[in-house]
Amino acid sequence: MKSDQICELDKQYRINLINSLAGYKSLHLLGTAATDGITNLCVVSSVFHLGSNPPLLGLVMRPEREHNDTLRNISETGQYTLNNVLPEWYMQAHQTSASYPVGVSEFDTCGFTRRYVNGFKAPFVGQSTIRIGLELREVVDMEINGTTIIIGEIVRVITDDKLIADDGTVDHRKAQTMTVAGLDTYCLPQPVGRLAYATPGVEPHLHRNNTKHMI
Repeated sequence: MKSDQICELDKQYRINLINSLAGYKSLHLLGTAATDGITNLCVVSSVFHLGSNPPLLGLVMRPEREHNDTLRNISETGQYTLNNVLPEWYMQAHQTSASYPVGVSEFDTCGFTRRYVNGFKAPFVGQSTIRIGLELREVVDMEINGTTIIIGEIVRVITDDKLIADDGTVDHRKAQTMTVAGLDTYCLPQPVGRLAYATPGVEPHLHRNNTKHMI
């Protein structure tokens, strides 16, 4: 299939094809609050790692709609949260993608619990096992398709100590973190194996399991 054939595809078929073509993606609930305190929650699948020092995560947002509460809230308050999605909550998480009117909180309509920490405006999700608080560092507007890349610095990590190994690796299997393929196919990843650091001349081998890390 060549570029001209892709462009001629039925719109919905093309959307499904391109969104699922790259495989499994991260899955998070993005929590924000407006300056008047009204909260917003939406499911996102475009979070990516940018660096560890400073600890940065990127997030791609679709072209701004007439009432994009999420993007406005992040721009105005400078804070937002990313929360993993558990199997018993994936249907409610999917429902947050519906276009609710301005002023309606998806926390309420979809049944999620707000969780706050001192000194942080944006709400975390009570039903998540890994919660990340971020502060806005940069906004990049993409001319090629009108999307916006939000770059945030991790300033809060809220999770159970048992989910982090001695070397800092998060055990997403224990955390029950879900992933997504395309726009609407939700999955539980199955670990195959964790390999040791790759070194020239050394055959690939399994990483030695680590004990629990207390933070």
